[in-house]
Amino acid sequence: MTTDRNHTPEQEPGPGDTHTCAAAPPGLTGSPFDSDTFTSATFVNVGRGTALALAVVWVVTRAGMALLLLRDTLGIGGVGREVHVLYQHWYREFSHGTFPVNDITWQYPPGAGLVIMSPGVLPWLTYFQAFVALTLLADAAITLALARADSDRVTNGAWIWVGGLPLLLHIPLARYDVQVTALAVLALLALKSRPAAAHWLGGALAALGTLVKVWPVLTLIGTPRGRTTRDAWIAAATTAAALLATLALLFSNSLGFLRPQGNRGVQIESLGGTALALARAAGVWPGTVQYRYGAFEYVGPYVSSVGRLALLLTVLAFVWLLLWRLCARGWNEATPLDAALAAVLLFTVTSRVISPQYMIWLLGLSAVCLTSRRTVMRPVALLLLPAAALSSLAYPVLYEDVLAGSWPGVAVLVVRNGLLLAAALLAARRLWTSTVTVAP
Repeated sequence: MTTDRNHTPEQEPGPGDTHTCAAAPPGLTGSPFDSDTFTSATFVNVGRGTALALAVVWVVTRAGMALLLLRDTLGIGGVGREVHVLYQHWYREFSHGTFPVNDITWQYPPGAGLVIMSPGVLPWLTYFQAFVALTLLADAAITLALARADSDRVTNGAWIWVGGLPLLLHIPLARYDVQVTALAVLALLALKSRPAAAHWLGGALAALGTLVKVWPVLTLIGTPRGRTTRDAWIAAATTAAALLATLALLFSNSLGFLRPQGNRGVQIESLGGTALALARAAGVWPGTVQYRYGAFEYVGPYVSSVGRLALLLTVLAFVWLLLWRLCARGWNEATPLDAALAAVLLFTVTSRVISPQYMIWLLGLSAVCLTSRRTVMRPVALLLLPAAALSSLAYPVLYEDVLAGSWPGVAVLVVRNGLLLAAALLAARRLWTSTVTVAP
């Protein structure tokens, strides 16, 4: 039996545990990194043509995305306004030593301020130019990390990321979700490594991501039991506490985001919003759309009930993840990656808000899963690609139809959210069957 990359003495299977996979032939045991004779020259010689093709596709697609953002007239247009206006406004607030005060659009943890302030490191560029440049840098870092981590040297994960992100058109370059995804991707790749120091690094990166946009905490849900989990969670807690204390010392109103976040309603692109849109298009629900808390939300009868149902489903998703964690018996190097994707999918589909940039997270996590040949999430990754394309079709291309509740806009959301729901349920089932329902 081959040894898993994350396998430590504290993770030895108990009497009731069984393995899901037979030993692989000697020549197929994994990455060249597992060999004692591996050198940097090995990486150069293996897959050089694939790496070059990947780099060329990255450059061409990112140039196209940047051109779309420069013109910014596709569909409803104004995708870059969030950086031009909102982020730059927040940047000026931070320059005065305070988080945004009485600003209902500021709904992010305090670590997000670091990303908003980061364009200041490139003072020779405008704020917008510096933000886009740093976003592309984070994108390139994700691509390089995925390409190097691919255990079979065929860069499946890197191709999902490089080819999947442009399906969102220019949205990724005008949101800070690429930077957050970079932290989550690097955290998972570190947790996948064997050295204990890498597990501490993974926990620290997960904590940084959590303080930027909360969801990266879910990258720790599948850490192997034993020392890996202890090291990762201790590092995460220590990093989070240190960063929170530092930001609270340097800036005022660091926790001011909590109230606007709690007051959010049902956004029109969420699953609950899609149900209301169908009822509205059928003429059986009289609600309207209003711009509230930085997003377009539904207002009218039963909206609060739909919002409470979404919160209940989120709680149930969390309970299911805890149950999975307690019941899981079969663990391999792909389990932490698969668990992170399943968890984020479950929390996405049960959320009151599903913005198009959420697809950036899901594409990044599915790409990480595909760096391991033992992943069970390949079908899930394939579902997410058309979901990403439909997300950009809904916004910005057909967003006027989405706002008006006309059938073209509603149809796109129904199919997109149907794919997301199917992906979430499939991910949960495959995670459970591969780790809990272990065949003897």
